[in-house]
Amino acid sequence: MADKNVLQHLLNMEADAAAMVNDAQAEADRKIAEGEKQNRARYDEVYAREAGALEASYAKSLAAIKEDCQKQLEAYRESLKAQALNTKAFSSLTEKLLLAREL
Repeated sequence: MADKNVLQHLLNMEADAAAMVNDAQAEADRKIAEGEKQNRARYDEVYAREAGALEASYAKSLAAIKEDCQKQLEAYRESLKAQALNTKAFSSLTEKLLLAREL
């Protein structure tokens, strides 16, 4: 009878140990899930902040490039307007080239 009590006691202890292991595993899983949730939230926050900063920097750079392009284009247009047209020399050269082709 004493052997039966000892065996039953050992089985009860094993069941208690298994329950403790299951509880510990559930607690560890809960803590891991909570940590992952917190880390994801921090990641999303930092990512959004960095992406916003990069977008702003990109927009600023793009605006500066467009402005510079417009300035260069306008300067080129002004330089074309400032060029003196020498229609007499152009006509003479054209005539010379056309006549040279006919020979």
